[in-house]
Amino acid sequence: MIDKTKGTNNPTVPVDDETPHTGFSFGEWGRKIFKGDKVIWSVFIILCVISLVEIFSATSTIVYRQQNIWGPILRHAMFIIGGVWVILLIHNIPYRYFSLLIFVLLGAIVLLILTPFIGTSVNGADRWISFMGFTIQPSEIAKLSLMGTIAFLLSKQNGQNEGLLFRWMIGLMVAVCGIIAMDNLSTAVLLFGVCYLLMFIGNVKFSRLLKVAGTGFAAVLLFVLLLNVIPESWTDAGPLSRLGTWQNRISHFGAARELSEDDYYAITDENYQVVHAKIAIANGGVLGVFPGNSTERDFLPQAYSDFIYAIIIEEMGMLGGIFVLLLYVILLIRAGMIARKTDKMFPKYLVLGSALMLSVQAFINMAVAVNLIPVTGQPLPLVSRGGTSTLITCIYFGLILSADRFGIGQKKKDEEHIDRSDAGPHDEDEPGSHDSSGGVTRQINQLGDKVEFEIIQV
Repeated sequence: MIDKTKGTNNPTVPVDDETPHTGFSFGEWGRKIFKGDKVIWSVFIILCVISLVEIFSATSTIVYRQQNIWGPILRHAMFIIGGVWVILLIHNIPYRYFSLLIFVLLGAIVLLILTPFIGTSVNGADRWISFMGFTIQPSEIAKLSLMGTIAFLLSKQNGQNEGLLFRWMIGLMVAVCGIIAMDNLSTAVLLFGVCYLLMFIGNVKFSRLLKVAGTGFAAVLLFVLLLNVIPESWTDAGPLSRLGTWQNRISHFGAARELSEDDYYAITDENYQVVHAKIAIANGGVLGVFPGNSTERDFLPQAYSDFIYAIIIEEMGMLGGIFVLLLYVILLIRAGMIARKTDKMFPKYLVLGSALMLSVQAFINMAVAVNLIPVTGQPLPLVSRGGTSTLITCIYFGLILSADRFGIGQKKKDEEHIDRSDAGPHDEDEPGSHDSSGGVTRQINQLGDKVEFEIIQV
């Protein structure tokens, strides 16, 4: 009797069991659950760890008010855990279904219109809606859905419909950003700028983009002139109160360098946040004072949100600040590599739009913390404290991972399948030798395009 395991005919010779081990393996379990690009996952995990450490340190004022040391960090940890589940859900959905974001955009527009009437005021701004005990920020949903809609419309361009699609894109951008700008100008500018960059990447005619840029530049000049002309009494209260906020920010940002030395270093109500952010950065030095030892967290009103990057530099030093900056740069570069390897236009633009939204917002937050630009109120993605912003940020990561899995991953599988079918001579007498799997692959791709077309028609 021949032993099939070792190919020997002596059954008395002991042989090693070469059957694959079927026990639990943490590595195999991780690969099955956390699919997609490993670099994107690594950036996400590192940012989550930094966020948990810094939020635990920066929420001292909330802890003092609530008299609960674990309450703020547990709340933030629950949103991080919920965000991980969101990513696991999103990155298992084929990217073609995200064309339905256009319907989410319609709902977001309705919420944006209703926010001034039924919204909840936080820090003097009506940007949130309370629903069944949860507070959501419609502008974050609008950012995600508008970016996805622009990516979808760009993917449908051809030589005949470019003008029509361009008008649709500009119309949606102006409408959504115009509504957001009434109460959150910085978010509106960020959203419009990212969509404009996405259109530039999407090969929209340069002449059309130039006209949009000229119109936008004229609108900015007109806005600045209005801020200087409108009397301050008009902006003290009422619907123009947000203009008063921007009047103070711009005037102080431009005039601070004209003050005397004593006035420049004086801490007032207007420069309170900026000055304490500078102090935090100065305290950090090169290596920082290490997490938990920050002093400016007790003075910065938004130490856990808008100015958390200043706390990061104070506790982790300039090296830690540069490391966090490089994480967003790596995210942007890696997303560009994923988009370059993707054949389909929609996932290509979806990846680039998601990465641009995250990285540009991060750069704006960092620029505010180091006083390069006026205060805008933009949180640091995935690091700052916030429920809606954390979950929406995780959706961006999920979109990137989904495009990587079902764009590049499926492409690699198809190419390997075709290579195996084409390798080696075929026996002409063997039945089915002329059946090419390449044709089957093409039929599958055609079926996928048909499904996407039917979704579009709905």
